[in-house]
Amino acid sequence: MDPGEGKKDQTIQERMAEEDRVRERIDEDGKRWQKIYFGGGEHCKNWLEQFKELGEVQVEEIDSRGFKCFEEAGERLYRVWLKMDQDSLDELF
Repeated sequence: MDPGEGKKDQTIQERMAEEDRVRERIDEDGKRWQKIYFGGGEHCKNWLEQFKELGEVQVEEIDSRGFKCFEEAGERLYRVWLKMDQDSLDELF
């Protein structure tokens, strides 16, 4: 199934509201990951380098359909996830 399927009929406001609700996830090992970034472009690379200093990160590509500036520029859109222990997360957020 296409990860963007079903989203193509959503407005950009609906897509952004949906993205705002995505805050954390639990991986297959039961580890908690906090979403710390949503976006793309050159500044994403700069942020990613800084995030790596905080702990283990994972990058997930997101379907950019409906995000006009990303579509027109042919840019990719990403979520960046940070895995940290609860004490460290409490200190940061």
